[in-house]
Amino acid sequence: MRHGKKINHLGRTASHRKAMLSNMAASLILHKRLSTTVAKAKALRKYVEPLLTKSKNDTTHSRRTVFAYLQDKESVKELFDEVSVKIANRPGGYTRILKTGYRLGDNAEMCVIELVDYNEDMLTTTGAAGGAKKTRRRSSSKKKGAESTEASAPATPEAEGTKDETKDAE
Repeated sequence: MRHGKKINHLGRTASHRKAMLSNMAASLILHKRLSTTVAKAKALRKYVEPLLTKSKNDTTHSRRTVFAYLQDKESVKELFDEVSVKIANRPGGYTRILKTGYRLGDNAEMCVIELVDYNEDMLTTTGAAGGAKKTRRRSSSKKKGAESTEASAPATPEAEGTKDETKDAE
């Protein structure tokens, strides 16, 4: 039984897995999108999201900590200079996994993992229709009931007033 075992070992030794996730994270940061299997993408998401959170605080210590994971100067520079500015207001959930089908050779489930703030197609469709950001809290029924009675009450006297004015004009 695998109770309490959160890490997917991906059929690799610890050093191989660490190197693979480091390379994939660096590629994701540089290219903003990566095509891989679903299992690797889920493991990569757990690996890279804490690094993205750490990049919001641009200090020497956080840069060194992130470099210890990525081992790539260019990706660290890109992360702290460009990516962290875009994700500054986002509270989490920096990556998105989009399933793309199955690989021909071994029928492995494939997907695209991408940084959420860099997909212009998704940003334009949700941003234009949504307008302002909505909260996830449900509004109370009292407020809805009060608004509907207030909206209907002033409408009737105005309608009566216009009828009287038209009669006077005739």
